[in-house]
Amino acid sequence: MEYKKLSKSEIPVSVITFGAWVTGGLFWGGADKNQSIKAIQKAIDYGITSIDTAPVYGFGESEKIVGAAIKGKRDKLQIFTKYGLRWDKKIGTYYFDITDHKGNASSIYKYAGKDSIINECEQSLKRLGTDYIDLYQIHWHDIVTPVEETMGAVNKLISDGKVRAAGVCNYSVEHLKMAGSMINIVSDQVPYSMMRQDIEKDIIPYCIENNISILAYSPLERGVLTGKITSDYKFNPGDNRSKSPFFTGKNLDKINTFLDTIKPLAQERNISLAQLVINWTIQQAGITSVLVGLRNPGQVEENVRAVDFMLNNEEMNIINWELKKLKLDI
Repeated sequence: MEYKKLSKSEIPVSVITFGAWVTGGLFWGGADKNQSIKAIQKAIDYGITSIDTAPVYGFGESEKIVGAAIKGKRDKLQIFTKYGLRWDKKIGTYYFDITDHKGNASSIYKYAGKDSIINECEQSLKRLGTDYIDLYQIHWHDIVTPVEETMGAVNKLISDGKVRAAGVCNYSVEHLKMAGSMINIVSDQVPYSMMRQDIEKDIIPYCIENNISILAYSPLERGVLTGKITSDYKFNPGDNRSKSPFFTGKNLDKINTFLDTIKPLAQERNISLAQLVINWTIQQAGITSVLVGLRNPGQVEENVRAVDFMLNNEEMNIINWELKKLKLDI
């Protein structure tokens, strides 16, 4: 495993971060708790030291599972979590409704007021079974609360020793500038994959220029880039990938046709498509770490090997050429 520093901090990060979104089950049609714990522990055995979670992932379930899995190993790890999404209280700005795999409906709100952040942090610390969080990230920009109040609360948590560094998620350049004027922002966690490269226009150049790490989530585009999602794939109840434009109709057909064109590259190296895609993502400019969702130990064993090789210039050029020809209706 390779390690880098989160910019403007002394916090190391493994180039593959364990993405615990799927661990919470919500949005994914459920998850197996025991398999999730085993997956996290297997990832640690393979040298993945960074784990990213959030309270909204299963409404606390993901953080609890992470906490159970890291007992006795906390000092060797970097734990990233988030704040700013509430499901337990109607406050701030309505975001969306979600129904889980058991049919339970909830509403999500964006809110990052000071008292809410302090309380969220305390709850996360309890669920994670730790007394500090390495990287505390606002999940989405909050249009209601002044940035001074939000970042002031995080500064207090840093001063109190409960948080080591401040990060953001899904932030535009404009929002990065606003937050960065109030606090030392070390990272922006944003979606980035072969199918979604829009951050190359402005966010990546800005982050490189201002020494801000990029944590790329959904590098496999929630699994569609594994080549295992076909037109007859059956989604579990509560798995909202079924509504994603990447997983439906002609887009899915086009993506699978694209994957067929680069599959020979994987076959020549005796690697999986997922390993090839993750390695491609790791090599992109400005990317510090890629967040990979891992449901079970088998997925860990496969995807961690994405760092055992490095695609050469010819292979990268072939992939990029095929990507240029891909036109999706998104």
